Amino acid sequence: MKKEEVHARIEEIGIVPAVRVSSSEDARFAAEAVSRGGIPVVEIAMTVPGALEVISHLVKTAPEMIVGSGSILDIETARRCADAGAHFLTTDGLVLKVVEFAVKEHVVVFPGVLTPTEVIAAWEAGSDFVKVVPCASVGGDSYIRSVKAALPQVPLIAAGGVNQLTALNFILSGATALGVGRELIPREAIRLRQSDRIVELARRFLSFVNNGRIQAAARRDSIWPRQ
Repeated sequence: MKKEEVHARIEEIGIVPAVRVSSSEDARFAAEAVSRGGIPVVEIAMTVPGALEVISHLVKTAPEMIVGSGSILDIETARRCADAGAHFLTTDGLVLKVVEFAVKEHVVVFPGVLTPTEVIAAWEAGSDFVKVVPCASVGGDSYIRSVKAALPQVPLIAAGGVNQLTALNFILSGATALGVGRELIPREAIRLRQSDRIVELARRFLSFVNNGRIQAAARRDSIWPRQ
C-alpha cells in the first residue's frame, strides 16, 4: 500500500485505534474486532509482546487493514517495524529521528507532541499528521481548538482522553482524527473475547466522527456561505 493511500485512508476514517494489550493473541483479536466494526486501522504498540510478529501477521492476512506501530523510541525499532510491513509509525513523544527516518523511507508518520512548539517542529520535520497527547491533561477539546486556530495547516490527531463523551467535541474543535485506546478496546472485552462489544463501540466512534464533520461543515457554511 502506497504512502498516499495510507494517508488518505487514515484521514477518511478518522480513528486510529491504539492496541496496548498483554499478548499477541489479544492484539490480533482486538485488531480484527475493530476492523469488523468498520475501522480497518490499527496501531500496535511496541509494548505488546511479539508486536512485530503481530504487525507482520496482520499485514499478510488482512491486506485491507492499515497496520501501524506505536510507542517507537528509536530508529532501530522504526526500521524493524517498517521491515515487518508497518504502514505507519507513531511515537508517544517528539522523536525527530524517527520522523526523519519515516520521511526518508516514505512511510506515514505522526509523532506525539503536546506544546505548540513541538507541533511546529513535528510538522516542519515532515510529519503527515501530528498527534497531540495527552489532550485531557491540558484542556481537552478546547486545547485542540486553540492549537488549530494558531496552526490551521497542521492536521491534528487528538489522543489521550478521547471517549464517547468527548469524541464529537474533538472533531468539532478541528481534530482531523482521533486516537482511541481502552475506550474503544476495553480490557474486559478483550479478556472475555466480546468481539461484538468492540464492534459496537467502533461503530459509535465512527458515528461521532461523521456527525462531527457534518456539523463542522455546516458551521463553516453558515459563516462563509457558498456563492
